[in-house]
Amino acid sequence: MPERDVQGLSTVNPQTYPQGGEDELLLHKVGISVIETVLATMPESPGVYRMLDEKGEALYVGKALNLKRRVTSYTQISRLPERLRRMVADTAAMEILTTHTEAEALLLEANLIKRLKPRYNILLRDDKSYPWLVLTARQEFPRLGKHRGAQEKANFYMGPFASTWAVKQTIQAVQRLFLLRTCADSVFANRTRPCLLYQIKRCSAPCVGRVSKDEYAALVSQATDFLRGKSGGVQKELAAAMQQAAENLEFERAASLRDRIRGLAHVQGNDVINPSSLGDADVIALHQQAGQACVQVFFIRGGRNNGNRSFFPSVAKDDSPETVLAAFVAQFYDDKPSPPQILLSHAPEEQALLEAALSLKAERRVHISVPQRGEKVGVVGHAITNAREALERRLAESTGQGKLLTGVAELFSLPETPRRIEAYDNSHVMGTNAYGVMVVAGAEGPMKSAYRKFSIKSVITPGDDFAMMREVLRRRFGRALEEDPDRTRETWPDLVLIDGGAGQLSAAKAVMADLGLEDIPVVAIAKGANRDAGREWFYMEGRQPFQLPPRDAVLYFLQRLRDEAHRFAITTHRAARSKKISASELDEVPGIGAARKKALLLHFGSVRGVKGAGVKDLEAVAGINRTTARAIYAFFHPGVRLEG
Repeated sequence: MPERDVQGLSTVNPQTYPQGGEDELLLHKVGISVIETVLATMPESPGVYRMLDEKGEALYVGKALNLKRRVTSYTQISRLPERLRRMVADTAAMEILTTHTEAEALLLEANLIKRLKPRYNILLRDDKSYPWLVLTARQEFPRLGKHRGAQEKANFYMGPFASTWAVKQTIQAVQRLFLLRTCADSVFANRTRPCLLYQIKRCSAPCVGRVSKDEYAALVSQATDFLRGKSGGVQKELAAAMQQAAENLEFERAASLRDRIRGLAHVQGNDVINPSSLGDADVIALHQQAGQACVQVFFIRGGRNNGNRSFFPSVAKDDSPETVLAAFVAQFYDDKPSPPQILLSHAPEEQALLEAALSLKAERRVHISVPQRGEKVGVVGHAITNAREALERRLAESTGQGKLLTGVAELFSLPETPRRIEAYDNSHVMGTNAYGVMVVAGAEGPMKSAYRKFSIKSVITPGDDFAMMREVLRRRFGRALEEDPDRTRETWPDLVLIDGGAGQLSAAKAVMADLGLEDIPVVAIAKGANRDAGREWFYMEGRQPFQLPPRDAVLYFLQRLRDEAHRFAITTHRAARSKKISASELDEVPGIGAARKKALLLHFGSVRGVKGAGVKDLEAVAGINRTTARAIYAFFHPGVRLEG
């Protein structure tokens, strides 16, 4: 242990910090003092600890079997890597949460890291939900479809899938093989003749009685077995049925069953991408290069590939593959179920603990392994190849992006290459449904998680884009000043790009000056004569308006950024307008919620149809009882007296 000085702080050798000097040494002493104060009352039990900065924001989240022993290691600065030394220097407070076991601590740690996004942790960027395939159970004739969100125990689910495209492909395969319906319940209840899917042999038309309840139940059972990987039994069942149909001289049915058997054989085709021996498993492979990492995840369910997805976690240059994969796996399964088998390209740190934690969460055994032989090695190798290629593409794109950003810096005489550019645009129709938007680009291209929408709150004179822009900038940067007045976060732009000309530039500069942010460069970009893309004019304070050659790479980059802002503004405005249009007089009828409103519109086709319907007609709609039907009728016919 290091010696202690008279103030109770751990003494650190200044030679350990040849670049930091006395100031850095003092910062470390302050951080160590905070840690040692907490250590005085810290228990020797499992749990999670959080390092906090002076604003109370999480710097780092860690877990330990023995909290006191683990946290004590942070006072031994000379043994820490540079990244953790900086963390100790930034530490102003600590919080701890005890748990019963180390496995519980690991699960809690993963949850807190995903929620708090601490600066010094390895972070998984995964803010998307995953689609699942669902076979409903409540209906007499279950429906096959795509599902996101909470799951009901009665239904059958398969997933997750890497993308919407992957789940659609599986749904189409199941439709061809088992002829299950995919239509909404409201459509199903109101059909009077088979739809096109029946004609092209994708559905058995239970809506009009072309298949009995028992026959449809058999199809559902076969589909469930197929999705669970029990295709062999399904194939034998179909073959027996085909032979029986042929013996009964039911040649059309025999031909239909033959086509289904052929389709099943085609879908069951196996290769390295569809490893049938795996059953339900996730294949996770890591590739690191140039201080960055890519993790490739393949979802294998029922022996079939449900697609793959690339992840680019935030890592430090000195993070080992074992460390990165351990952090990734813990965070990845924080909000989704883990399969019984997980294949990795590298053995993660504390593999046994990770297995125990995932098994605890799943309430069944979860096995983690690094294959050494057989088919599984090929599967993991394929995932490693995908991870390497994805990272190489990303690095190539970021290199090209870096050159473009350097060109932007030169074009606008910025002091350094911009790390963050924000582009702004507005959209409205005569002042209605007015929205302003902000899109962001950085070294790796568009930063879509940083995009923002601003619903214009002030009364806008139709066509007054200047007022809209002023409100958007005032709200964006006013809030930034409140939350981060010292500009310590990486959420401040190095360049603001405005869609417009000299007037928009003047309005924007006035707002920035009023907020005391005149040091942030602002540039306006306006299309040339006849709104000709390629002949844009650029407006900057202190420079005459200028143009770039039409084929200039930097011009093309700025055009794309401006067009992305315009696209985002238009789609935001349209979504708001559609939402407003979708509002109707039905919203004012007491007792009519979203489900009943939808049922009425589907049944009658429009609000006008609902208005003209009688009480008996209204009662015929699913979910509308006599009392509700009378209330609807009375709402639209206030002067009419109802009998009974």
